[in-house]
Amino acid sequence: MGTKLALDVDACQGYANCLIEGPALFDLDDDTGKAVLLRANPTPELQAQAEAAVRGCPARAIAIAVESA
Repeated sequence: MGTKLALDVDACQGYANCLIEGPALFDLDDDTGKAVLLRANPTPELQAQAEAAVRGCPARAIAIAVESA
C-alpha cells in the first residue's frame, strides 16, 4: 500500500511552502511561479515530507491519497 500525491496547478498560488516542506517532491516553475510535482508516488522515506507539504499548503492545492494494492 502506497500513497499518491496530486497537485492542482490551477489552485496553486506559488507560496512555495511545498518546496520548503518537501524539497524532494516539489519544485517551482520559473515561468509560472507555480509548483511542479516531481514525484507523484513518494517512497516511504519521503512520506513525512509529503504529509508536511499537504498540511503546509495555504491554497490547499495538494492532496494525498492512499493507494490499495
